[in-house]
Amino acid sequence: MKKILHKNEEFYGSTTLGDKGQVVIPVEARNKLKLKKGEKLLVFGAAHEMLVVSKLTNFQKMASQVTKQLASISRLVNKKK
Repeated sequence: MKKILHKNEEFYGSTTLGDKGQVVIPVEARNKLKLKKGEKLLVFGAAHEMLVVSKLTNFQKMASQVTKQLASISRLVNKKK
């Protein structure tokens, strides 16, 4: 039931919180994100009581990119002093 909302945003349906606090990620989302059984996922709280779920490997890649960008920005800022 994947639906495109905006560029790079997709809606995969809904899920229900089980008795043990577990949720099922819709198959379309698992396929698109190439999620495998046993894969580590990070869960973050976001604005307006929302949750964000990310593959650990994707978060590590993003953190690495941000670190490189901060280093570049820092060099630019310090260069102007």
